[in-house]
Amino acid sequence: MSDKSFALGLDFGTNSVRALIADLDTGEEVGTHVHEYTRGKDGIILDDRDVNLARQDPHDYVEGLETSVKRAIEDAKRIPGFSAEKIVGIGVDTTGSTPLPVDGDGVPLAFHDEFKGNPNAMAWLWKDHTGHEEADLITRKAHDHDPDYTKYCGGIYSSEWFFSKVLHLASADPKVYEAASSFVEHCDWMPALLVGDTNPRTILRSRCAAGHKAMWNAEWGGLPSQEFLASVSPKLAGLSAKLYTDTQTSDMKVGGLCAKWAGKLGLREGIAVSVGAFDAHMGAVGAGIKPGTLIKIMGTSSCDMMVAPELHTQIKGICGQVDGSIVPGMIGIEAGQSAVGDIFAWYREQMRWPIENLLPTDLSDRSDLSDHAKRAALQVLTERAKRLKPGQSGLLCLDWLNGNRTILVDPNLTGMILGLTLGTRPEEIFMALIEATAFGARVIMERIQEYGVPVSEVVTCGGLAERNPFLMQIYADVTGRPMKVSRSAQTCALGAAMFGAVAAGHFANAAEAQVKMSGLKDVLYTPSPANVKVYDRLCALYRKLHDAFGTRTYTESLYPVMKELLEIKRAALGS
Repeated sequence: MSDKSFALGLDFGTNSVRALIADLDTGEEVGTHVHEYTRGKDGIILDDRDVNLARQDPHDYVEGLETSVKRAIEDAKRIPGFSAEKIVGIGVDTTGSTPLPVDGDGVPLAFHDEFKGNPNAMAWLWKDHTGHEEADLITRKAHDHDPDYTKYCGGIYSSEWFFSKVLHLASADPKVYEAASSFVEHCDWMPALLVGDTNPRTILRSRCAAGHKAMWNAEWGGLPSQEFLASVSPKLAGLSAKLYTDTQTSDMKVGGLCAKWAGKLGLREGIAVSVGAFDAHMGAVGAGIKPGTLIKIMGTSSCDMMVAPELHTQIKGICGQVDGSIVPGMIGIEAGQSAVGDIFAWYREQMRWPIENLLPTDLSDRSDLSDHAKRAALQVLTERAKRLKPGQSGLLCLDWLNGNRTILVDPNLTGMILGLTLGTRPEEIFMALIEATAFGARVIMERIQEYGVPVSEVVTCGGLAERNPFLMQIYADVTGRPMKVSRSAQTCALGAAMFGAVAAGHFANAAEAQVKMSGLKDVLYTPSPANVKVYDRLCALYRKLHDAFGTRTYTESLYPVMKELLEIKRAALGS
């Protein structure tokens, strides 16, 4: 152990930040700690008047950084021979697009007394959809422009992305917008903070964030031109001067850990800090992504990641295809669903109310009662759903409870449950919701393959893949693909640690790090031929609803859908 080296991965998620210390010879995760954000609801600043609003207070990022790293180091000290002195590099991933308005020194405006408590001065979380009208406007203007700046981001600009949020801020709160010297992605700000230089003019900007969310591309020299931005809205006049031209891949070194943060965290001053990226992109590296492998990251939302040595076409409806955004030297492809785990959590929440009435009343407090009810609701729903055969519910859902990220890219789409009768049971709805997210995943996979990118294997990771075998079997049956599971339960933080080690020079590149540090679990979810046959029929019906409610051009009648659902149900029941 005396010759061991380690790297630190920091994963800033939707509700928490995780610090992970990994052994660079084996990938063993020797120390970890999760710090839950303390502000807002589960770390998210919400507004009852606007369901599209989702912000984060950057104070949570700073507090979470210090707490999680210190406690991960304490956790790692139980390993013989470990010491913080042996950590050689730090990598950072965050959600995105999550831009922060900052002052001329790169200090978030949320830290200013003038803007204290103002959500518009905070980080605009990835799931903030307040800029949906602005996104539509950007899309229309881009399609009329040469070049079309949406060319490499699926042809439709999203409300989850950078410029939609900046333009909405300019309209919603001109005072904050004018006070901002720049707008910095969370994944760019954290490494800058660690090296002690948050000046927005010198911060290294992530290729991943810029290419997938801000229409950056070397083909047109960087970001969209100032002329284009001004044509979108006069409010964006002068915005280019506040932004950047160059971007960097995550194997690059931002700098060395500064003395201030070395002292706060208990680490050596000067250790390498790599360029940041989004969580799903680093998670894909942590899960062992390579050409032909689709990495499916399954949590509150889902992200589907692939890489290709080259790609000579533009895939419509995805979240971008960007050179070097995942693995330097390859085209990174991103897609995903705006809600997966969030859908199950929503339904579980509806079910906990009646269950609370059945639980003991002598629990210590109401929060304990709710926690028990939530766990009981999920357990009961799952156990009862396991008894159902595919198609037995007679239900078909659309998984758009938080809009559609891919391939329709429309936050104004909503969920649906079709086929309800007076005999419908709660577990049938639960199973239909799981099936709907699997159908949405299949649509994404088929779109990527339609454009010539073969999917030879699927590797899953994230909380749902780790903890829900029932769901994983449904995904295998719906897609007709074996579902593999990444060895690491923390692939995002592990991928970040890999890039920290690459930036430190411990590995030559990400592929070399993957050989040492990534792997698969022994579990494999294999499709059942009988279930695949039923799900093929159901997925065809899902596509009818998908196209009827999600596109302008669908012309077929929906009249047969309910009838066929009943046929499938009767067949499942053997009647």
